[in-house]
Amino acid sequence: MKKGIDFIGVGVGAMVFNDQGLVFMAKRGKNVRNEAGRWEFPGGAVSFGETLEEAIKREFKEECGVEICIKEMLCVTDHILPEVGQHWVSPTFIASLVSGVPTIKEPEKCSEIGWFSLDNLPSPLMTVSENSVKKYMERFEKI
Repeated sequence: MKKGIDFIGVGVGAMVFNDQGLVFMAKRGKNVRNEAGRWEFPGGAVSFGETLEEAIKREFKEECGVEICIKEMLCVTDHILPEVGQHWVSPTFIASLVSGVPTIKEPEKCSEIGWFSLDNLPSPLMTVSENSVKKYMERFEKI
């Protein structure tokens, strides 16, 4: 049975900010489950028995080689993709970089990375990331 296809999957991500106030993003590679070629706030699927925070910290270590500190949950997105028959529930957290320099550790899942200001994000954005930016701007009154 496949997460997100045979049953609703849980995929977690984080808006990770550096000391300059830039947010880290990754461009989804060709071998991802959905929305290939779109920019995202990195993350991944939550494993059985794993907390949301444990999952996002693990994913950042595995995919980017960095440690992050979770500050708070920002929002939850219903990530429903009828065109590919997938349904995910996707919490997004706000976090900061603790240590390491981001690098691409899984090139089949990620083709580019970078730090961006919120008023100059790359495009196109993944659906979950679009919603996360909207919620962040609403919450912190940046719109």
